[in-house]
Amino acid sequence: MSLCVGGLIGVLATRAFDHRTPSPTTRSGHQSGSHRRTTGGAPATLSVVSIVPGNGATGVAPTSPITITLSSPLAKNSALPTLDATTPGSWRSSGATITFTPSSDFAPLAQIDVTVPGGPGGLTGANGGKLGESDVEQFQVANGSVVRIQQLLSLLDYSPLAWTPAGSPIATSDAAAQLAATYDPPAGSYTWRDKGWPAELSAMWEPGVDNVFTRGLIMSFQADHGLVPDGDIGPALWTSLLSALSSGVVNTGGYNYALADKADPESLTIYHDGVVVLHSLANTGIPESPTPDGTFPVDARLRRQVMRGTNPDGRHYADLVQYIAYFKGNDAVHYMDRADYGIPQSLGCVELPLADAALAWPYLAYGTLVTIVN
Repeated sequence: MSLCVGGLIGVLATRAFDHRTPSPTTRSGHQSGSHRRTTGGAPATLSVVSIVPGNGATGVAPTSPITITLSSPLAKNSALPTLDATTPGSWRSSGATITFTPSSDFAPLAQIDVTVPGGPGGLTGANGGKLGESDVEQFQVANGSVVRIQQLLSLLDYSPLAWTPAGSPIATSDAAAQLAATYDPPAGSYTWRDKGWPAELSAMWEPGVDNVFTRGLIMSFQADHGLVPDGDIGPALWTSLLSALSSGVVNTGGYNYALADKADPESLTIYHDGVVVLHSLANTGIPESPTPDGTFPVDARLRRQVMRGTNPDGRHYADLVQYIAYFKGNDAVHYMDRADYGIPQSLGCVELPLADAALAWPYLAYGTLVTIVN
């Protein structure tokens, strides 16, 4: 018996995530509105009263101005705050208030660092006061729309559905308009590119819903663009989608789908662009360790691996398998040496003969949906 264990952990252990943290100059526990940095008792002092959006704020509107209130007005030749983002906009000083107004949207889920410079080259008040130390605060912009994610994946040919805008299409070179559309998507309609898809796939499509269908598309895009193929909608995904659209980098590999049927004789059918490219006898799980029903995206791939584990009777095993595509935990589609195929024999995996597994593996790319029925 072969239990699909171990390999996925080894594959995923190398994935790293970049979690941005506030600059070390940010004072822990600071609350907006408190009386902060001063020049240590000098006759003329300057301090920051508040910054809006506040430190740690999330879900900030993409066109939100940044307002900094000081204890006194700025000198005309004073330095100004800075942003780490490249969002175009301008600072304006009015009395004791400095406001940054973006001229286009902040990118979805962007972490924006606001630095109010202090020290000799920092802010100077009209009364000659100096801000003693720099103050750095951070907030996060709101997420964009799943509707636009689906539209972009269609425009980049990752979806089996083609999307057509109801009005004039947004120019791919118009960065400001493309950013705005991530929050306020244009109207449009979808059509299936090919007619040969099974009902199991077409039933999963839901416009505007972040379900397994959409996550599979995202994972496929992520894998092609050097991102961790986890299906999550994060700032790097938005940046890569807009960059690919601007540069015209589209998917050339088509769309794949796998359907495993546990009805006798058990089988696996693989579709590419609506056409059946493989129909093979397959083995699924025995009653003590069944293959789960449902739909799951391929999330790890290995050319070969020694799978180790324990059978239901307590015996240990170490089996060499090939052409492995994990789709749920330790369950995978792969080659396993058996005397026959088409019956329950595995411990949760979908097992194929060697020649069929070799044909199936290129189509079982990251994000490919594997549906288990009956």
